Amino acid sequence: MELRKALIAGVFAVSGAVVAAQPVIAQAPTAQPRRTPAPEVLLPTPAPVVAPPAPTTKAGAPVIGIPEVQPLPVAEPVMAWPLADARALLAVIDTIDGEGLFAKDYQPEALRAAIAGGAGSALDAVASKSFAWLAEDLRDGRTPMESRVQWFAVDPDQDETPTSMLMTKALATHNVAGTLAELAPTHPDYQALKAALATTPKTDAATRSKIRINMDRWRWLRRDLGEIYLIANVPEFQLRLMKANHQLVKTFRTVVGKPGRTATPQLAEEVKAVVFNPTWTVPQSIVVGEGLGASLMRAPRKGYKVTRNSDGSLTVVQQPGPSNSLGVMKIDMPNPHAIYLHDTPAKQYFNQAVRAESHGCIRTQNALVLGMTMAIMGADMPQEQLIANATSGKYTKVPMTRTFPVYISYFTMGQDTGMTGNVVSYADIYRRDAPVLASFAKARELKTTQRISSEPVIQLDNPL
Repeated sequence: MELRKALIAGVFAVSGAVVAAQPVIAQAPTAQPRRTPAPEVLLPTPAPVVAPPAPTTKAGAPVIGIPEVQPLPVAEPVMAWPLADARALLAVIDTIDGEGLFAKDYQPEALRAAIAGGAGSALDAVASKSFAWLAEDLRDGRTPMESRVQWFAVDPDQDETPTSMLMTKALATHNVAGTLAELAPTHPDYQALKAALATTPKTDAATRSKIRINMDRWRWLRRDLGEIYLIANVPEFQLRLMKANHQLVKTFRTVVGKPGRTATPQLAEEVKAVVFNPTWTVPQSIVVGEGLGASLMRAPRKGYKVTRNSDGSLTVVQQPGPSNSLGVMKIDMPNPHAIYLHDTPAKQYFNQAVRAESHGCIRTQNALVLGMTMAIMGADMPQEQLIANATSGKYTKVPMTRTFPVYISYFTMGQDTGMTGNVVSYADIYRRDAPVLASFAKARELKTTQRISSEPVIQLDNPL
């Protein structure tokens, strides 16, 4: 009974805050026979071009090879540039330091000389290249893919606002500055970092560099993150539930992957279902490598089901219950890495300051409240039914009729937990700042069609 009361209070407090700003989502389900509609996606208009082909693997393989597709240089258009528009472009380049980029990357002297030479093919070539490079960096980030360690969050912005469309718009409207300004990330953390950069003395090069690379990380994600979304920042050990216009609803403490092979990768996925009282299929690294399968065959233990397969191997499934390694809730967000948000029986870790203790998945404090909130908003299911599912002790999967984006990010600077505007630093637990800083110290590299890290996909399916 006490658990039931706590769940009702917690869920109403969180889901109510979201629904209050989302009247369309708050509509009560009508008394019609339930159907299974296609999920409503709470994201901006989807990109016309999908992400690269999903990696494939042999059944049970822990490492998935990335398809070897040679990236191609990004196509950059050449258009006719009136002198006034070229001068406007030069003015943007001269002040681009305020966006955390470097004016020298966009050929200001060559553009200045071309403007002095007057309209014509020479100006068209230089202005088009300068605009294209600047648009690409503002939209997609300056950092080359090989410097984005374990980055698997595909950014669709280049599909939704291709460079040719941006250049056509800038020249047709004669509003170069406005067109480029529209590419800035909408999340308030970006603006907070931008303000911090403006107030940091130029003599403090280290702080300015750290601000710059974290501003760039926001450009690696899609510009508009959606109406309602979850965003986990790994170095902060926090998960945020956000509603319209990036308003914070609630934060949840997290436990993330240990540094090394089990570090949590960066992803952009969708909540497709909430699983209450989940089972856990124990990975073979434990079944065989640690001898759990053989041990259970000799002496069965309550809470584990062991099956001998036709090839002689063993499958071990931990049954639902308070000691299940996934706890009592799992948010299903299908991805090749087998990463998800879940509860845990090992709640003592949430009291630690540094919470890098898992095998890659993200353990979430108050996970049951989070899962029920997602299910209420995303499955049109009455609260009483969800509470019954959550407290039944039986495996129950609730598919979403509205899908919510989930972003697993990596920022070493950002707003504090209350999103007050105060910028704080987080420990670089995976040492992922160094390659980004190194790329910023070098000349800008030409963009290619590569969209994610070329590192192997490691299936991190062990929550222990």
